[in-house]
Amino acid sequence: MVKRKTVAVIGGGVSGLAAAKAFAEKGHQVLGYERSHDLGGVWELSRSYPGVQTQSPKELYCYTDHPMPEEYPEWPKGPQVHAYLHSYADKHDLHRLFQLNTNVLEMDRRPDGQPGWRLVIETGGETRVQDVDFAVVCTGQFSEKNILTHPGQEAFTAQGGEVMHSSEYLDPEHARGKRVVVLGGSKSATDVAVNAVQNGAKQVHLVYRQNVWRVPYFVGGINFKKLLYMRAQEVQFNGWGRSWLHKAFYGLAKPLIWANFRGLEALLKMQLGLKKWDMVPDVPIEKDVSCSVPIVTPGLFEGFKDGSIIPHRTTFSRYEGDEIVLENGERIGADLVISAVGWKLGIPYLAQRHLDKLIEADGQYRTYRLAVNPDLPEMGFVGFNSSFCTILSAEMVANWLVRYADGQLARQPSRAEMEENIQMMLDWRRKERPAAKIYGGLCSAPFHFKHFDELLMDMGATQWKRPNPLVEQFAPPDASAYGRFLATAPQYQAA
Repeated sequence: MVKRKTVAVIGGGVSGLAAAKAFAEKGHQVLGYERSHDLGGVWELSRSYPGVQTQSPKELYCYTDHPMPEEYPEWPKGPQVHAYLHSYADKHDLHRLFQLNTNVLEMDRRPDGQPGWRLVIETGGETRVQDVDFAVVCTGQFSEKNILTHPGQEAFTAQGGEVMHSSEYLDPEHARGKRVVVLGGSKSATDVAVNAVQNGAKQVHLVYRQNVWRVPYFVGGINFKKLLYMRAQEVQFNGWGRSWLHKAFYGLAKPLIWANFRGLEALLKMQLGLKKWDMVPDVPIEKDVSCSVPIVTPGLFEGFKDGSIIPHRTTFSRYEGDEIVLENGERIGADLVISAVGWKLGIPYLAQRHLDKLIEADGQYRTYRLAVNPDLPEMGFVGFNSSFCTILSAEMVANWLVRYADGQLARQPSRAEMEENIQMMLDWRRKERPAAKIYGGLCSAPFHFKHFDELLMDMGATQWKRPNPLVEQFAPPDASAYGRFLATAPQYQAA
């Protein structure tokens, strides 16, 4: 019999909701902690910049038992995603499990060798201690702002200039009539640049350091989900743990694979005019695809053409007066600087000696199935398996993790097996697929099917592929199908 546990779920976004549901429905007592005033994580309205929308189509960005509303567009806007997450929480009565405006300040092992974790919690200026049997970290990849400063910035702001993180750009009117400089080349950077133009910015400059392959929502008229979300396409990338049969197939098909990716590159260059804007990446697309590949913001290249957005492939050197001096020597007049350089991956509340066991010297995370570390018992991570279908990925890991915590996996790994797998994955990222090192090696894209296959087989599911082989090979993942696959795994209840 599985013993009922007290489980801390840290974070109330996409991943925290998935974890809370998975552990609560197995009978565990869930204590959810969300530092904001509302659920939703990055989709919480006070954290979302104007015009933000999903990179994934709505049928891929949803939970297995809760499709997004039919009336939503294919790529929903931020407020729609926020409302969807609340509807999921309502459906499964998850609001009652979370304490809002509550921050986890510290997290360490319970004293005197007791199993579990001790958390120091702060609410309304008052702190308290909470002991739990199991802790689930759901603060993910986008919790702590990455704040950059440059020489002369203090003087720039003193004379009236403004510098803000992209998550603080909440009022589009803020850009009206101003000279706006956006630092960064991610989708959030291009979203903000286009939004500023649409809301009356006097001029917008986009400053970015490195060219990456950018994929429009439609590539040559074909929805990109039919290019990057297929099992048949996934096997063309050099995934981890390949069998001799896969390696043999890969060797025989290498000329066709090469031609396939060169054709895709040629199409992107032509459709987007990448050569004209000096935006052709140096790395072949098959080696570059990961969670960092941005979807093209509608209006971005149109802005380049009409001169409303001016791209600069360089970065900031310093501020001088009301100008920014770039590393290539150019000078840009600026009133408003928006830093879209992302977020810092980390767990600031976890004691350093545990972080030392979790994170390698080069920043790579030591995780098994992107979910647990053998040196950190009674702890797991949901949402660290970043992907192109974030919600489904979080739900799959959450269901795996509760079974792992309860010793109910059909393939419950030993410590030795986990350590061997972790080292294999570290070697693969470092030697075979450097693009996989993004986000501390916690990105499962573009290997969604392979990742889900492993999780389902571990759980003892009797089905992890759709019965129609053509559909399985040439159609994107189906969230509702994965719900059915999860139902084929052995079920149990804690008491």
